[in-house]
Amino acid sequence: MSSAINTDSNYSPMEMMKQAEKYAVSKASKSTSKTIALAITAGVFIGLAFVFYLTVTTGNGEINWGINRLFGGLAFSMGLILVVICGGELFTSTVLSSIARANKHITTGHMLKTWAKVYFGNFLGAMLLLLLVSMASLYQLDGGQWGLNALNVAQHKLHHQPLEAFSLGVLCNLLVCLAIWMTFCSSNMMTKMAIMVLPVAMFVSTGFEHSVANMFMVPLGITIQNIAPDSFWLNLGVSPEQYADLNIHNFIFANLIPVTLGNIVGGGVLVGLSYWAIFSSPKEHQATATIITPDFSNSAVLNKDTTMLQDNLLVNDHMHPATTTLQPGMPVAEALDILINKELSGAPVLSSDQRLVGFFSVHDTLVDLWCSDYVPNAESKVQDLMKHEIQTVSPDNTILDIAEYMSIDKNILYPVTSGGIATRLTTLSLNERARTMVVNRPHSFPVVKDEVLVGMITRNDIIKALRPVYGKQVPVIASDNTSQECEVA
Repeated sequence: MSSAINTDSNYSPMEMMKQAEKYAVSKASKSTSKTIALAITAGVFIGLAFVFYLTVTTGNGEINWGINRLFGGLAFSMGLILVVICGGELFTSTVLSSIARANKHITTGHMLKTWAKVYFGNFLGAMLLLLLVSMASLYQLDGGQWGLNALNVAQHKLHHQPLEAFSLGVLCNLLVCLAIWMTFCSSNMMTKMAIMVLPVAMFVSTGFEHSVANMFMVPLGITIQNIAPDSFWLNLGVSPEQYADLNIHNFIFANLIPVTLGNIVGGGVLVGLSYWAIFSSPKEHQATATIITPDFSNSAVLNKDTTMLQDNLLVNDHMHPATTTLQPGMPVAEALDILINKELSGAPVLSSDQRLVGFFSVHDTLVDLWCSDYVPNAESKVQDLMKHEIQTVSPDNTILDIAEYMSIDKNILYPVTSGGIATRLTTLSLNERARTMVVNRPHSFPVVKDEVLVGMITRNDIIKALRPVYGKQVPVIASDNTSQECEVA
């Protein structure tokens, strides 16, 4: 990302996809209590937006139908603005966590559980606001016209055919999630607010169906139909029997279920997975790594006499640049040719956005060849054989700590339980045990700073840094046999 982009906080479509991936993961990473609490607030926000919509569109019979609906849609956009700015969890935008599932950051079960928690929280929020609105008798506003408007809107939502309700749900969340998606282009809150207004205004004014809004709107109509006094109906000149179809059964089966399914398709598939398919590489996203950082906090090096060594023996001073890296989708044959030509036994694997996602070594290939009876799969990729658990070090670690970690396994050297009880008795001294132990530790480490690969440190680099403890360097003079072999070569 260029410095200009960072300065202006504006992002390209490709960079917006990265923002969307973070957004998708964040939806599934919150605790259950936090998710439900934020979902309740979002349910209240969307309900308040519909209260605003009813207030704006009530008593405007003389205004053009489209203009009146536009005013209502503009008012309703307040709901999504509140959700985004205040951090609520809204089901219709949470379905974008399908991106995290596609990237294999979460499982299908985790994704569905997140959707269920948010859906439940949104419903609780809608019911809370419904209770407050009913207790406040808002349906009596404008001589009951406000309540009549709510009844007509709620009843209209129950008269769609199942396919119509599903399609209207698809169209609705297509626009809602596009509004959310556009907010990824900027970090400026005013820009986000302005961007969301028109997509929301369009879906509301055209009559598309939003499951969370309907959780408040239709139950509001049902409540008014059941609790409004006779004076309310007499004043309006209508009968409550005209709205007898406003009941829970019709609400759930004629509206909520098909609309919810449509919302999932419109947001999770048409927006989330479509952009994921365009901008993301499925094979790359299969390559994920578990970064393991050795614990040097209990290093015994400080207890040894190291005064003869330089004080600046840091990894940063002795590492070499990671000039040779591989890609997850690279064929194994190509990766081996690179390692052979560079005389390396392994190399870090980086994704296209320079994330460290694995480490591929000659040893991995030898194991695979043995397992396949030396008839390997010609289509094998680096990501199929590389190690996903990577031990890394920091530029600020000391050479002495890493030297100790490479050569000494304290679990073997000090065979005791966590309570300090010996698990194996031996007559060998500490130094004898250290010289005879077999340590299974890497011979090279990627050096990572702020999650970015900055270099490599190998066993050869370590011994070069420690060579001065043996005194001045001794000139190496090739023997006649060596010279002769060189001439023959």
